[in-house]
Amino acid sequence: MTRHGALKPVTRRQESVELLSEYELKQCIENLCNTKAEEFRMYGYKNVTGEQVWACVSEGYRRGWPRLNRLVNDIMSLKANRFMNWLMLSVYKDEEE
Repeated sequence: MTRHGALKPVTRRQESVELLSEYELKQCIENLCNTKAEEFRMYGYKNVTGEQVWACVSEGYRRGWPRLNRLVNDIMSLKANRFMNWLMLSVYKDEEE
C-alpha cells in the first residue's frame, strides 16, 4: 500500500481506430511529398517536385513499406543536403544508362 492509498487497477479505454484506404494513404503521402517539395522551393531549389521527394525517400525501402510513422518522419525530416546528393547521383545514373 502506498501513502496515497491502494493502487487502482488500470483500465484501458477501447479507442476506435479508423483505417485509411489505400487511395487515401497514397493521397496523404503525396501531399506530404508536395509539402516538402514546396519547402525546398522556399529555400531556393526551384524545380523540386513531390515525385522527386518520394523517389528519394522511398529508395531506402527495399524490403517493402515501413510503418506509417517512419514513412512520415522520413519525408518530413528529409534535409536539402541529402536530397541534393540523391539528385546528383540519380543524374549520374541516368547518364550511364
